Amino acid sequence: MALHYHCRHCGVKVGSIDNLSLHSESLGFHQLTDQERQEMISYQSNGDIHVKTICEDCQEALQRNPDFHQYESFIQ
Repeated sequence: MALHYHCRHCGVKVGSIDNLSLHSESLGFHQLTDQERQEMISYQSNGDIHVKTICEDCQEALQRNPDFHQYESFIQ
């Protein structure tokens, strides 16, 4: 089982944790609402977990252009 982080805007792989033996509380998942969990976390049939996050480049673009927050994807 592995945990994979991908940017929700551009899709770039941000990072992975292999051989995951952590609990959701140590990852901070318990602080998310049910809706946030449904939007951000997906569980694969092989046991892997995919988490949508924001990469540094997209975060920088959002800081420079706050109006981009209204779009699910602003990368062309």
